[in-house]
Amino acid sequence: MKLEGIRCFLVLPACAVLFVLGLGVRTFASQPQLLSGHVPPAIQHFHLQSTGRLPAQEQLSLIIGLPLRNSAEFHQLAAEIYDPASPEYHHYLTPRQIADRFGPTEQDYEAVAIFAQTNGLQIVRTHGDRTLLTVEGKVADIERTFHLHMLVYQHPTEARTFYAPDTEPSVNLNVPLLHISGLDSYILPHPGGHPGNAHGGAKSGAGSAPDGSSYLGNDFRKAYVPGTSLTGSGQSVGLLELDAYYTNDIINYETLAGLPSVTITNVLLDGATGTPDSDNNSIGEVSLDMEMVMAMAPGMSRLIVYEAPNCCYYWEDIIKQMQEDDSASQLSSSWLFDYDANVDTIYQELAIQGQSFFQCSGDDLAFYKNVGQWTDDPNVTLVGGTTLTAANNQSWVSETVWNNGDGVNGSGGGVSASYMGNYPIPSWQKGIGTTANGASSVNRNVPDVAMVANHAWVVWADGSQGWWWGTSIAAPLWAGFTALANQQAVANSEPTLGFLNPALYSIGSGALYGSCFHDIVTGNNTNSHSANLYFAVPGYDLCTGLGTPNGVNLIDVLTQTPDIYSSVHNTNGSVTFWSLCVPGSTNVVLSATNFVSPIVWKAISTNIAGSAGTWAFTDTNALHYKSRFYKLQSYSPGR
Repeated sequence: MKLEGIRCFLVLPACAVLFVLGLGVRTFASQPQLLSGHVPPAIQHFHLQSTGRLPAQEQLSLIIGLPLRNSAEFHQLAAEIYDPASPEYHHYLTPRQIADRFGPTEQDYEAVAIFAQTNGLQIVRTHGDRTLLTVEGKVADIERTFHLHMLVYQHPTEARTFYAPDTEPSVNLNVPLLHISGLDSYILPHPGGHPGNAHGGAKSGAGSAPDGSSYLGNDFRKAYVPGTSLTGSGQSVGLLELDAYYTNDIINYETLAGLPSVTITNVLLDGATGTPDSDNNSIGEVSLDMEMVMAMAPGMSRLIVYEAPNCCYYWEDIIKQMQEDDSASQLSSSWLFDYDANVDTIYQELAIQGQSFFQCSGDDLAFYKNVGQWTDDPNVTLVGGTTLTAANNQSWVSETVWNNGDGVNGSGGGVSASYMGNYPIPSWQKGIGTTANGASSVNRNVPDVAMVANHAWVVWADGSQGWWWGTSIAAPLWAGFTALANQQAVANSEPTLGFLNPALYSIGSGALYGSCFHDIVTGNNTNSHSANLYFAVPGYDLCTGLGTPNGVNLIDVLTQTPDIYSSVHNTNGSVTFWSLCVPGSTNVVLSATNFVSPIVWKAISTNIAGSAGTWAFTDTNALHYKSRFYKLQSYSPGR
């Protein structure tokens, strides 16, 4: 689609619009198309009564989403990209490839743009994959276009009002729509981090921060990846931020912690200026996120800070920009916001591009029905929180579930069943539910993993210093940890790890779980709404997921997943073969089918310390094996 063409067209007079419509671009439908998921169920749950209408002349910003084309093929490919037994394993797509294969057609995208403009809405942003169209318009035009009324309500749990439609939107349009973001303001994004106070939880001790106990800089590496030489070299990390930061705070943190200076790129969206707002908590969140990534991955090549004002679903614009840029293999958000079908599509695109997205699981303890659970999307890695106890040299001693003990704040977790609906359990989570952990066998379970969420030292707000708490500490630490793993993967001439959950749960269900994760077995995230939910248990639980990284063991296993090759051709015909190497083992199993004569093979190098490994063949016609352990030298049919 020629985006410039849309922009030029939108400024044509009405008669020109009618002329183009007459050329056959599909716009109006005989029967309205009804959408769903736009009226917050909390209105019915709390029996809320409207206090009035939004002013007709007030301007709103909306994001109109279109579904992917060939969606069945898209989801099949997404599954194969993370299936070690598939030839597509870790063969990521580029944004352009996604647009070409799966983006809505140019004709459909133009039809939606024409529909919006014809109804008085202004197009303010378009996208190359044609899945989203950002528009602005008066409330009166929005009500008429989508056949609804925009009502105002008193928020049931916050001291503010919010707006929402009185009914689900419908459109007289032949082109299918996925979702319209921005029709309600029931949930407003807010930072997940909080400055320390009397209710911040027990101090864990032995950190090197100025207060003598909180964790600073290299303390996190000493606890979770002791002795590693990996620093994140060659890797970029992207952060979602709805405020800005003071440059001198970051410099002062680096100096205080003895860290090298990191190259920072600011990407400003939706009118962001790079100047911090007046909300110190908001400013502190940005500094916290940046400083945690730098602490875990001090040698990363670049830290990309995506900034937008905290308004109008701008956080969705940031995630879309992260996907379109495709500049960082690891991304993190410590802001708590709504979710919908539009952003779910973006998360899927990130995964199919090989980008890891980490989201803090929230600080509201156990999930309970009819409250905002923030994102429990199955296409992101949800990160819970722990309280870490370290030795005097900052080495890991123990961890428990982070819970401030105030009945309000602690590691968010539970079963997907929020006021927005629920996500079905993904394939990689099946089988984790037990009577002990209370995990669902039907819906998505949260969190996936965890890391320390208490007593992290932060420099913020133009010179303030102190310790913070929140799962917003843990999410950027995991992004930094993944930068270390991706550095090792690239050094091994392998693709980056991409969406981590399939690999993490595979390890979690295998014999190497205990050597790769600290299994958190003490503590809980119970609250006044769910006094019996949830408790830490051996293995997966709804407080800390699979647990926290156990040194470089997890990195080694994540970066030793085998490559799979098939349909190799030679003069004797076609041969199909596959190989399997159990991560953490030197035993390699090869199997071949449809092969007539034996071939000559040779392993010429190894990345395994010690012996070159043992070989066990399930077929005498052994084939070349290319893995993270061995490199292919030559291939020739036997004589």
